[in-house]
Amino acid sequence: MKRIEVLGTGCRNCEVTYNVIREAARQAGVEVELEKVTDLARIMAYGVMRTPGVAIDGKVVHAGGIPAPDTVRDWIRE
Repeated sequence: MKRIEVLGTGCRNCEVTYNVIREAARQAGVEVELEKVTDLARIMAYGVMRTPGVAIDGKVVHAGGIPAPDTVRDWIRE
């Protein structure tokens, strides 16, 4: 199971990103552990300067905007 973290302070784009990932996983029939990370120290520890960021299994795969649903599905399938 993949562990996916949405890195952001809770802005609208962060919420949309969380929902895009949740829906993509549901559509793919893949179970993921999805977490919102709002703690600025944790976000900075990843080196993310623009939010929302997305980390999968501890590795940042995206930062600075809402990822496209097709991109998210690719991440989940890998």
